[in-house]
Amino acid sequence: MHSQPFLIASITLLAPFLLLTTSDSFAEEKKRIEDNSFLIEEAYNQEDGVIQYIQSFQYSKRTNEWLYTFTHEMPLPNQNHQFSYTVPIVRVSADPTHQTGFGDIGINYRYQLVKTDDWALSPRLSIILPTGKYRESLGNGAMGYQVNIPLSVNLAENWVSHWNAGTTYTPNAREASGVQADIRGINMGASVVYLHSETLNFLVEYAKTENQVIQPDGSLVWEKSEFINPGFRYAKNYASGWQVVTGVSFPIGIGPSENDNGIFLYLSFEK
Repeated sequence: MHSQPFLIASITLLAPFLLLTTSDSFAEEKKRIEDNSFLIEEAYNQEDGVIQYIQSFQYSKRTNEWLYTFTHEMPLPNQNHQFSYTVPIVRVSADPTHQTGFGDIGINYRYQLVKTDDWALSPRLSIILPTGKYRESLGNGAMGYQVNIPLSVNLAENWVSHWNAGTTYTPNAREASGVQADIRGINMGASVVYLHSETLNFLVEYAKTENQVIQPDGSLVWEKSEFINPGFRYAKNYASGWQVVTGVSFPIGIGPSENDNGIFLYLSFEK
């Protein structure tokens, strides 16, 4: 049933939040939302001693595909150096049926090159492990490498903009039949965030990707995607130091992704 992914995601992402928000043992304190965008990466590393657990779920109505990710971020040993990993579970179209399972896990290092009151820059280098089963179209069957450059700029008192540009390279990637080839990809995007308050933000993101895909005969084709993603995020802060951020957005496919609309759910725990 098409409604099943929404039910699973809603329970997984929202149940912990509901438990926390119904507890009277926590007192709320002010804390601005940062590093909680959806399709765009913000350029703020975790502060010293702060760790973050992020879950997201994206569903495509046109293809009936979905992607769930769990990400753990931490400073090592301080804010200048951030380590994280991302574990994806994915449902993909693989004729004549769909396949569901673990995708390729990302191991990430990000360096806080600049962070001032006006702007921040934090280049990221990732190693993508071949943990997804390539014969089921869940992974690339080879280790990949990715570089992304996130830039964050304070535009005005209540407005922030985030910009991304990156590239991915996977040598000796495998198609489901076992055919090998080197593949490349690029990603770019930008967003504008309106800080309605410290705990309620509205945002619009633009994200575009172009990735090479191996064909059964060994040739390569470019698959492109392009989305506008309006949404909002809400934070609940606690005297214990925990910040819980929930969010929802509605990706709208444009250009090569026309009519590929869906929903994106977000949940973060940070302390």
